[in-house]
Amino acid sequence: MRITAQLRRIHTAARQVSKALAYRTRSGLIAAAVEQGTLIRTGDLLDRLGADDLKDGFKSWYGRHVKKAYVAANGRPPVMVWARHRTTGKWIHVAAYSPFDIALYIGLATYKQTAFLAQPAFFQAAYTEAA
Repeated sequence: MRITAQLRRIHTAARQVSKALAYRTRSGLIAAAVEQGTLIRTGDLLDRLGADDLKDGFKSWYGRHVKKAYVAANGRPPVMVWARHRTTGKWIHVAAYSPFDIALYIGLATYKQTAFLAQPAFFQAAYTEAA
């Protein structure tokens, strides 16, 4: 009887936790790696390159191109993490990559809305600004 009561209290507490904590718990170590910068989302790369003014629709299509390149290169999908959408506030499942993953840059080159970011002159300008 005591175990049943304890389980009931645990389930009640779990139902009352905030959405942010629930999704953070579901993502676990992957969310921690994203916060530390050892894994990045496609939007993070676009922000680093100064393309944060792209429309959300363009950003999501860029993410699809990156995921397609990643699957083609590795034969498996990338790791996924729960993140809060920056404009709608809804929780969405997004892919996370190593900052040095070649799929991020293949996606830049293959998607026409971000192809200008893959030009060598742009990378050189972005590098000199950061330094």
